[in-house]
This record gives sequence, C-alpha cells and structure tokens, in this order.
Amino acid sequence: MEEFRRMYLRLCQERQLEPQSVLRDAAGDRLDLSAQSLSPDTCQILGTLLQNDVTFTGVLLSDCMLSDDGLKPLLQGLATNAVIKHLDMKGNNLQAEGAKTIGKLLRRNSSLTSLTLEWNNLGMWEQDFSLLCDGLAYNQTLRKLDLRNNQINHKGAEELANALRRNFTLQELDLRWNNIGLLGGRAILSCLEANRSLQKIHLSGNNIPSDILKAIDQGMEHNQERQSIRQETVNQRQILTKEVQNLKEEKNKQFLSFMETIDKHKEQINHSSRTSTLQMRKLQETLEERKSVVNSLTAKLQMNDAALALSQQKVQGLGELLTQVRQENVSSREKQDKEQRKEREEFAEREAKLRRDLNAANEKNLNYRSKVDELERRCKMQQDLLFELKQELTNTSSELKLRAIQAEERLGAEKKRFRQLLDDANVLHQKEVDHLKQHMGDSERAAEERMQRLEAVRVALEEELSKLKVTLANERAEAKEEIQTVRSATQIEEQQHAAVLQDKLRLLMQSRDQTQSQVLQQNQLIEEQQSKNGQLSLEIETLKRRIDGLNQELARKDQEKVSEVTKVRVEMQEQIGHMEAELATQDGFKEKISALERQQKVQASYQREMMLDKDGEISSLKEKLRLKEAEIARIREEDAQRASMLQNAILTYIHSSPLGAAGGRN
Repeated sequence: MEEFRRMYLRLCQERQLEPQSVLRDAAGDRLDLSAQSLSPDTCQILGTLLQNDVTFTGVLLSDCMLSDDGLKPLLQGLATNAVIKHLDMKGNNLQAEGAKTIGKLLRRNSSLTSLTLEWNNLGMWEQDFSLLCDGLAYNQTLRKLDLRNNQINHKGAEELANALRRNFTLQELDLRWNNIGLLGGRAILSCLEANRSLQKIHLSGNNIPSDILKAIDQGMEHNQERQSIRQETVNQRQILTKEVQNLKEEKNKQFLSFMETIDKHKEQINHSSRTSTLQMRKLQETLEERKSVVNSLTAKLQMNDAALALSQQKVQGLGELLTQVRQENVSSREKQDKEQRKEREEFAEREAKLRRDLNAANEKNLNYRSKVDELERRCKMQQDLLFELKQELTNTSSELKLRAIQAEERLGAEKKRFRQLLDDANVLHQKEVDHLKQHMGDSERAAEERMQRLEAVRVALEEELSKLKVTLANERAEAKEEIQTVRSATQIEEQQHAAVLQDKLRLLMQSRDQTQSQVLQQNQLIEEQQSKNGQLSLEIETLKRRIDGLNQELARKDQEKVSEVTKVRVEMQEQIGHMEAELATQDGFKEKISALERQQKVQASYQREMMLDKDGEISSLKEKLRLKEAEIARIREEDAQRASMLQNAILTYIHSSPLGAAGGRN
C-alpha cells in the first residue's frame, strides 16, 4: 500500500499535478473512488499504476462521470492487471466509446470476476454494444455482470444472447429496467439451451411476458441443478483423489515398513553369520586342541563308529517304514479313486431315476391340467348359454328380432360344442321364427323347457367337474407323497453317503495319526542322537582336563630332570637315544592322528548329510499330510456342492413344473 501511494505521489510530481486526497489516503484492499471527479491525467496515472499492482482486489468508480479520454487509459491499465477481481463503474454515463473499451477490457483481462455497469447508456449504440458483447463472449473469468438501467433494447438482448451462447463462466446477469421486450426475452430464452453455466438472471421491468419469464426461470433452475450436480461430482472426485492419496501413502508406509523388516532380517542374518564364523573359529581351535589328545580318542572313535553303525541301521529301518507308508498311501489313494468312481456311477443312476420320475409326474400333471381346462371351458360355455337364455326371457316383444339373431349366434356356438342338443335347438328356433307372432305362449314354454334342460346339463357338468376336481386333488396328494418319498429316499442316500465319507475321513485321520506318530518317533531318535553327541562333547572336555593335568605333571618332571642333569649326564645320553627312538615313534603317531582326524571329518560330514536327509524326509512327509488334508477338504466341498446342486435342481424343477405352480396358486 505504501508503495502504491509513493508511486502515485512521484508520478503526480513528474507531471506537475495536484494529488487527490482520496488517493493519497487510500488504505485496505479496495480502491474506493466513488463520487470523485477524476481528470484524464489522473486516470492516466491510475492506469499506469494499476497495470502491475498487487495490493488492490477491488476498484470502485461509481458516479465519477468519467470522460472517454480518462476511461481509455484507466481500462487499459486494468486490462493487464492480474489481481483485481471487482470493478464498479455505476452511474458514469458511459456510451459508445465506453462500450468499446469495456469490450477490450473483457477480452484481455483474466482476473475480473464481478463487473457493475448500472446507470449507464451502453445499450443506445447497438454496434458499440455488440463489441462489448463480443468481449463478454471471449471472457473466461467473469462470474457476475450488472447491466441495470442501460437502455438495452431487443437487439442488444439478441447480442447478449449470442455472447452467452459462447460464454460458459458467467453465473449471474442483472438486466432489470431496460427495454428488452418480447423479442429480447425470446432471444435470451433460446440462448439458455446452449448456456449451462448461467444460474441467475434478473429481468424485471423489461416488458417481457410472464410465460417467457417462467420458461427462463425454469432454465435457471435446470442450470442451478446442473451446477449443484457438477459441484457434487467435483467434491466426490476430490474425496476420491484424497482417498487414493491416502491409500498411496499407506502403501508407501507399508513398503517402508517392509523394507525396514527386510533390513532387520539382513542384520539378523549378518549377525548370525558373524556368530557362525566365531563358532567356526572356536571349533577350529577345539580341533587343534584335539590333535594333542589323539591317543585317548581312538577308543572313543571306535565307540562312535559303533554308534554310527547303529544309527545307519535305524535310518535303514526308517527308510523301510517310509516306503511302507508310501505304499499304503498309494493303495489308499487307489481305493479312494475306486470308491469315488462307484459313488459317481451310483449318483448318476439315482439322478437318472429321479429325472424319469419327474418326467412321468410332469406328464401326469399336464394331462390333468388339460382335462381341467376342458371342463372349465365347458362350464364357461354352459354359463354363457344360461345367461343368454335369461336375457331372452326378460327382453320385450320389440326386441324379438334381435333375440332371433342372438339365438342364431347361440345355435352356431352350440353346433361346435353340443351336437347332441343341436337338433332340438334348430327345431325350437324354427318354431320360434315361424310362429313368433301367433304362438308367443308356445315359444315361452319352449324356452322354459330349454332352460330346464340346460340347467340339468349344467348341474351334470358341475357334478362331473367336482368329481374331476376331487380326483385331481387326490392325484396331487399322491404326487406330493411320491415327491416326499423321493426326497426322503435321496436324503437317506445322502446321509449314507455322508456316513461313508465320514468313515473314509476317519480312516484317513487314523493314517495321518500313524504317520505323525512315526514322525514323532523319528524326532525322538534324532533327539537321542543329539543327546549322545552332547555326551561325547562332555567326555571330550573331561579328556581335555586330564591332558592339562598330565601336561602340568610333565612340566614338574622336566624341572626335576633339569636339576638332576649335572649328576646323570651319562644316563641322559642313554635317555637321549631312547628319546630319539620315541620321537620316531611319535612321528608315526602323528601320521596316525592325521588319518584319524580325516576319518573324523568324513564321519561328521556323513552325520550332517544323514541329518539333512532325515529333515528332508520329515518335511516331505509333512507336505504329503498337508496334501492329503487338502484333498479331503476338496472332496468334502465337492460332495457338499453336488448335494446342494441336486437339492436346488429338484426344488427348482418342482417349482417350475405345472404341479408346483398349481400348488403355489392353491
């Protein structure tokens, strides 16, 4: 704000102008120059200042009576401004040049959202007002436009309508107290088909018919609904984008945590490798120490050989057990396959039987239904005949001709369905036609006789129909009983099948328990061997202690020998000869020690390989057990699916059959 005031004072000094107090004391984010007389030079200074100004968001120029010379530089400066959003130019008597400059402003400006042009004369010059409308058509930021009291006629309204067809950002337009009229109202109404963004338009005081105003209001309501829907979609899209971002963040966090766990595992692996290297070094040291005690370990090595032979025998026994278990598994699998095949064949046979029974029941139902339909049709025909005969009795003498025609139609219907009564009906009809005027009493008696006969026939047909209904109900009950028996039989068979499968599962569980017990026995043998290895390590440590004691005794004896050297040099020379012989024997012993060490390494590697083989066999047995359990679960699921499919098929067939539909209606 201080920068704007300083620049304004500097420009006024350069151009030797008196600064206005309003501009000198301006404050806030709105530049309020309402009801101020602004000279063209002042407007030019304001235009240059507002070109790159970022302090003001609104400019109020109402009732300033701006001239064309002052308006052009002011609006040229506002055209390049990117911060000002509200511009009020109410009551400035803007005319042709003002409309042109405002059109240029709307073309070039990209920040203005609200423009007030109330109480001007922009609509008096149609060509210049069309330039303003062209600028409005190109503008993509303006949301609110106030054109009240601008003497806009129907041609100006048409120009505005053309601009609104191309503008998709304007939301509120105020055109009150102009001269738009009927033609202008129609033009605005026609533009609403293309414009979907305009939500409010004020048209009071324009001599527009009420029906057009109602149509425009409906268009505004449609646009408001579209805008609300669009806003909801935008909000939903934002929500979805936020959810997607949250999901991405969660996945990144999971990935980072996963990488941290991987790093921890790597550290653990490195730590375990370091500890293993330390243990290997310790083992190497212990092996170097064991080289000095080979004489005492020879007997122990023989014992180890015997133990290894026993372990080999046990391993062979375990291998034989494994082969037996495998053979048993293969035989049990073959038995299961055979039993499954048998069960499938039995199931197919039962399904074929059920289908045949259902087909027979359907055929019976169709036959019964056709009989019932025929009886109902006959009953309806008899009732129609009775109704027509009653109408004949009640009609007057003036309707005798019509009655004759109806009698002929009834006779035509009776020829198709009741040929037994056809001759009597023809005779009676001929008698009625020949002696209609002379023998009315005879015709009435004949009609009553026919009524009695038809009533007797109707009674007989009703009795027959009741009998057929009783028989049909009995047959339906029998069919239901048959279906229930079939259902009970299928349920019993399914229960038997389930019992057989449960027995099979029990056998498989027993075999699994046996294999698990064998695995436990093998684990016990492995633990026994590990305990033996621990005992051997303890014995090696005791031997180390003995060797240390012997070394101490040897040192003590060496000291005694050193003290006696001076006394017994001759004896020492003899002893030196003996010692040389002993050294030769020690060299032989060293060679034996190295051979024994090699044998020990070979035996240790063999023991490791045997342990690894046993672990692999145990894992393979566990995998087989898991596969068997999965196969058992799959067989259970397949049987359950088949049973449910069969039950659903029977139920759907019963419901879709005519018997099931008739039972539902009852």
